[in-house]
Amino acid sequence: MFVSNPKAGRQPYPQALRTVMSIAKAEESRQWLTGWSCLNAGATPLYGLPDLAAELGIAQLSVKDESVRSVLGSFKALGAPIALVRLILRTFPEQPFAPHGLLEGHYADLLAGFTVVSATDGNHGKGLAAAAHSIGCRCVIVLHANVSIEREQAIAAYGAQIVRVAGNYDKSVEHAAVLAASNGWTVVSDTSYEGYEEIPRDVMQGYATIAAEIIEATVGQPPFTHVFLQGGVGGLAAGIVSYLWEHFGEQRPLFVMVEPEQADCLYQSSMLGKPARAVGSVDSVMAGLACGETSPLAWRFLEPSIDCFMTISDDEAVAAMRRLSAGSVRDIPLIAGESGVAGLAGLARLVKDSGAAASLGVGRNARILFINTEGATAPGVYAELLGETAASVLARQQCWA
Repeated sequence: MFVSNPKAGRQPYPQALRTVMSIAKAEESRQWLTGWSCLNAGATPLYGLPDLAAELGIAQLSVKDESVRSVLGSFKALGAPIALVRLILRTFPEQPFAPHGLLEGHYADLLAGFTVVSATDGNHGKGLAAAAHSIGCRCVIVLHANVSIEREQAIAAYGAQIVRVAGNYDKSVEHAAVLAASNGWTVVSDTSYEGYEEIPRDVMQGYATIAAEIIEATVGQPPFTHVFLQGGVGGLAAGIVSYLWEHFGEQRPLFVMVEPEQADCLYQSSMLGKPARAVGSVDSVMAGLACGETSPLAWRFLEPSIDCFMTISDDEAVAAMRRLSAGSVRDIPLIAGESGVAGLAGLARLVKDSGAAASLGVGRNARILFINTEGATAPGVYAELLGETAASVLARQQCWA
């Protein structure tokens, strides 16, 4: 399904949004993360995929590969630690905590009794657990019924206490809030709700590091005409959009939002003109995008900037995973998880609809970017979907290189 957004404009980045998220704050967050032991040094790669671009009938296709951002395996390593650091600085203003010192564990004795809690589909919880482990505070993670044991074990490896609940992601969010209220803990969530915006803002601001690196890697090159972004609650997209919109102003790229058919909360929000719930089962193989309700804070950034909302099937996501893993003569084979390929799967579906593609300018002059937001964060699931292991794909990538 496709729907154009009549509220998307080409005005400069609004001051009202700049006071919430800005390039200046993004750069501060980026500096704080420098040297954190869970992050790999340097920027993640921005690869060109010329053979796939030719297959799709466009001028250029590039992918920002977040699968190698950190040992955590996804872009979420940028959001949770920044939110936790900023939370601690606000909570303990009397303490001379330094951001780098927090992530290096210098104040672990002082923070041993401080507890944070969050619901997750996997990657955000792992990022928060890792950050809490580095800092020295306690972390409780609430998982819903559809989160795999494999993902649970990856989170628990960082010392987090795991709580299981029946139902979907939204039920886990509700339970995390109950636990926080009952125990005096603090929720560190990547989705906002009424009266709860500071922490989700900080999470989203951390994601802007991806956009900053894209800008730096393309200096002197023609800008991208389109950016395809995956949905979820909208946090990643808001973090990327805010930075690129402020940087490019009225000349910003065209933004396309892609979601699972059964977890279409952003698509529904565009139809209703306000943050809305998904109408499907919210049970998708794209686990990181299986979210039932739009983040109202993220929607403030997405409603005036996303030019088109669309949905894809699970089968289309798996096909995109398979194409990236295969590589070609000129395209490096890549390990991309189920949620990481949504942007590519959306593009592949769009080009099959000549009318929709033409209306969005997706043709032979288009220069398109998508973000591979995760690697094989659940290796067993990855192998089951593709019929080969991530290690096998990595070996093929090394041979290609």
